[in-house]
Amino acid sequence: MQTPFHQVALFGKYPSAGHGGAVSASSSGPALEAIANFLIKQGCEVVLDAQTASHTGLKGYPVMEVADIGRQCDLGLVVGGDGTMLGIGRQLAANGLPLIGINHGRLGFMTDIPFNSFEAVLTPILRGEFEQDIRSIMQAKVLREGKCVFDALAMNDVVVHRGTSTGMVELRITVNDRFLASQRADGLIIATPTGSTAYSLSAGGPILHPSIRGWVLAPIAPHTLSNRPIVIDENAEITIEVVSGRDASANFDMQSLTSLLHGDRVVVTRSAHQVRFLHPLGWTYFDTLRQKLHWNEGGS
Repeated sequence: MQTPFHQVALFGKYPSAGHGGAVSASSSGPALEAIANFLIKQGCEVVLDAQTASHTGLKGYPVMEVADIGRQCDLGLVVGGDGTMLGIGRQLAANGLPLIGINHGRLGFMTDIPFNSFEAVLTPILRGEFEQDIRSIMQAKVLREGKCVFDALAMNDVVVHRGTSTGMVELRITVNDRFLASQRADGLIIATPTGSTAYSLSAGGPILHPSIRGWVLAPIAPHTLSNRPIVIDENAEITIEVVSGRDASANFDMQSLTSLLHGDRVVVTRSAHQVRFLHPLGWTYFDTLRQKLHWNEGGS
């Protein structure tokens, strides 16, 4: 079979990839081995991510660091849960490497192919029959006295919150240098459409279809109930300044964390990079929502 994907990289769940799946690192080895054998039969050369190889003990395959995979491979298969995909997606965004998610974890909004049907689903994709799904990501910086002291990418969300303190934080929010609001709350979530089904959803934010080029600003337990989620253009620059409150912090996809001081500003813009997901022909985002949120249950 002729395939446009000659060199395929496999990524498995391992401890540093986050908490998006329910399986342990060691249990993903047999799943990766089964997928690797299938890919070889389809005429693909299989490469293992170095961290995956180290944590699973799989041998007999070429091993590459993530940066080299981004430059040399044609496709990445991520086996795990959404936390695994978040970590890999951020690292490979600059390379534009297309990614396919095979669910070996819990929920799986991004790793949406069930492991027990991966052969049937991957076969036509490897022939070039697929839907492409492009996701924007955020670039976030923490500015302290005018200097950048921390920066990170986020596929899901940037969250400024009160940390371990029992009190609220007061945040001053501007959009493109125009004042939006001051709010006292447990925090504020800025979510991409990808992240609109994560923490933002739990805080009462709306679900954004990935084709909508916007960010969600969702307050966490606001003191004033009229502080409601709002959707703004993804090309805007959002600034959150910490006015008061103890032990404030910011996290990025719940994986990178930094402490904040009064006067610190978290500046969020759209990254120049994007993440490319591949899905089987006929896939729609609505199918994923119905399946993952159980919207089809209880009907007549």
